[in-house]
Amino acid sequence: MTHATPIRREARTGHLALALRLASLGLPVLPLRAGKGPLGNCRTCAGNACGGRPNMKIPGPCVCPRPCHAWAAATTDPAVLTSPAWATAWRDAGVVGYHPGGAGVTVVDLDDADAVAWARTTLPPTRTVATTRGEHWIYSGTLRSVNGVRPGVDLKSSMAYARWLGPGAGALTELPEVVRALAEKAPVSVRSAPRAVTVPAPAGGGECRHRSPVYLERGIAMAEQRITDATNGIHTTVYRTFLAVLSAHGRCGCLTEGHIGRLFTAAQAKGESPRHCTDAWSNAQTALGM
Repeated sequence: MTHATPIRREARTGHLALALRLASLGLPVLPLRAGKGPLGNCRTCAGNACGGRPNMKIPGPCVCPRPCHAWAAATTDPAVLTSPAWATAWRDAGVVGYHPGGAGVTVVDLDDADAVAWARTTLPPTRTVATTRGEHWIYSGTLRSVNGVRPGVDLKSSMAYARWLGPGAGALTELPEVVRALAEKAPVSVRSAPRAVTVPAPAGGGECRHRSPVYLERGIAMAEQRITDATNGIHTTVYRTFLAVLSAHGRCGCLTEGHIGRLFTAAQAKGESPRHCTDAWSNAQTALGM
C-alpha cells in the first residue's frame, strides 16, 4: 500500500510525457480511462448541458477548460495538456488516446483474427499496430467514422478517438478507395441510431400507462444520464441500464427505435461499439425472458 501513490504518480507522469511528445508531432491527444473510454464530462457539461463544442456541430459554445466531450477534447496545445484543469484527468487516465481525424489519418480497427486475415487479402499495405485482439491499419487521409462496416472492422477518423499503442511498423500509405467505399456503404455510423429492436406490445390490448410522454421521457433521460455519468465499469453500467429500461418499459410496447437509439448513442459516446450495445441489449432481453 505504501507504494500506491508513487506508482500512480509515475503512471500519470508517463501518460503526460507521452501525450506531450505525440502533441509535438501533430497528434491531438486526450486521456482515456483504463477501459479505453473517455473521461466523463464534468457536472457543468454532463449531458451536453453546456451546449457542446463548436467542432462537435452542437449549437452553443463550450469553454470548459477540462477534457470534456471525448474526442473533441483532443488537443496539441501543451499549455492545455499541462494545465491544472487537466491534472486530475492525467491522474485518473489509464492510457493516452488521440483523434485520428485531427491528425489527418484513418484507423482501420481490426478486432479479431478473421478481420486481420480479411485486411491482409483485401487492403493495400500500410502502417500497422498490434492491438490486444487484432491490429490497427493506419492510412493517410480522413473520412467519417463508422463502426461495424463488416464483421470485426471499425473505421476511426473524424469525430472519434483511438488508443495510442505505439508508432507501429511499415510506411504510411494513402487511404484506399476500398476503405472509403466501406464508409459510404456502411449502414451504422458512430453516432447513428442502432438497428431496430422489437419489443412485444402489452397483453390484452389495453392502453400502456408508459405512453405518458412525461413518464417515459423521464425514464429515458435518467438512463442516458446514468450511462453518461459512469466513470468506470462502462460495460456493466450499460448492461444494467438496458436491463432497467427493458424491465420498466420493454413489455408494454412504448419503447420506440428513437428511444433505443438515444441509449445506444449515450453508450457509444462512452466508448461502447454498436456491436457491444446490441449484445448488451440482447442479453438484457434474454435475462428478462423476452
